[in-house]
Amino acid sequence: MTETSSAAPRIDTGRPHPARVYDWFLGGKDNYPVDEELGRQIMAMEPTARYGARHNRWFMQRATRMLAARRGVRQFLDIGTGIPTEPNLHRIAQAAAPETRVVYVDNDPIVLAHAQALLRGTPEGATHYVQADARDPRAVLEQARETLDFDRPVAVSLIALLHFIPDTDGAPELISTLVDALAPGSYLTLSQLASDHDPERTQRAVDMYAAGGVTLVPRSREETAAFFAGLELLEPGLVWLPEWHPELGVDEEHDGTAVPLYGAVARKV
Repeated sequence: MTETSSAAPRIDTGRPHPARVYDWFLGGKDNYPVDEELGRQIMAMEPTARYGARHNRWFMQRATRMLAARRGVRQFLDIGTGIPTEPNLHRIAQAAAPETRVVYVDNDPIVLAHAQALLRGTPEGATHYVQADARDPRAVLEQARETLDFDRPVAVSLIALLHFIPDTDGAPELISTLVDALAPGSYLTLSQLASDHDPERTQRAVDMYAAGGVTLVPRSREETAAFFAGLELLEPGLVWLPEWHPELGVDEEHDGTAVPLYGAVARKV
């Protein structure tokens, strides 16, 4: 069963949106000239940006395989899902267990426009899309509860999201509100752009995103680890994305390029 919210806010094609810039990085077609322009500017300064976007997707896929196939998770909440790509989270989770229920959340109207066609799940499970802002986690949870049972374990996925949400906009509160709502045995998966890999280059990326009207918030390893406070990190802990269970990768094409992105999966005990 696939469901989408009915409201269809206007797509703003006059300024770039992170979901559409990522779509351009990934070779997708659901973006606009303003998104491509920012993407090309970033690529000119940082040729590995497109590779980093691919690593975010690969990390999501490996984490989902781990949680669905090895940890028995049957409910997923993917916040900041972005424009759907194949295989997306529900494809992987429902391949392991067709009864899996998945809720996607994003605030870009173009994601909503494509959700009905692209987020088709199994008849045994459910795939639901809601239009909401991650900075309002209570609203996200309220809508997610229509599909997910929060008295049972839920895996929350925040892939390439938090580096677009500054602390002043509620990034710590987003994490704490979500984790507080989860039952024991639930999981948190997230990736985060590093600020302590190449600070000067990272600052240039921050400035370029800002010039395009997009806030980019890199964080140090210590700052990223703080998001997992009180949770039990799965091995190998908080690491560079390519180092997180590479044996779970499928059709990944690594070339050894440094990827300044942290990632981890943690369990609520």
